[in-house]
Amino acid sequence: MEQTFLIRPATVTDSPALRALIERSAAALSVGFYTQQQTATVTREVFGVDSQLLADGTYCVVEAAGAIAACGGWGKRSTGFGGDQAKSAPERRLDPATEAAKIRAFFVEPAWARRGLGSLLMTHCAAAAGAAGFSMLELVSTLPGVPLYRALGFTDVESFDLQLSGGVRVPVVRMRRPVLERT
Repeated sequence: MEQTFLIRPATVTDSPALRALIERSAAALSVGFYTQQQTATVTREVFGVDSQLLADGTYCVVEAAGAIAACGGWGKRSTGFGGDQAKSAPERRLDPATEAAKIRAFFVEPAWARRGLGSLLMTHCAAAAGAAGFSMLELVSTLPGVPLYRALGFTDVESFDLQLSGGVRVPVVRMRRPVLERT
């Protein structure tokens, strides 16, 4: 039997479920890429729900069998990554003619990992960003996400470390691709 997935905008009432999914996803899918300390610190200080994405209607959930199996979205504002707790400056609207839409906070329930939900979300987000006038996508990926994003046509722009509390450094990669994939 083929699984049916529903993509819908995330709402504020989804926030507790999203926070729990993000924590489970980070803990399980970061193994082999980051230490437990790196994963715990980045989850606490960076990962999380961005209420502006919810308000903009650009953050989505993928439901499978009535439960949230994945989440992710795109931003039309200057914040490139991180939940509300990671914001340090006011956000400005991006200019679609000259700037890239920001792909944001893709997380998959570990039991649903590697079943195409990230690709499904990316197709949805790229189409929405394109419809809003953007021609380029940009994201900051943690190391577990890099293989997926490369497979989806993103190229590395720069690698850098997030400098977190306690001297914890978390390597990440800024990546870009056109909204429309080249075939």
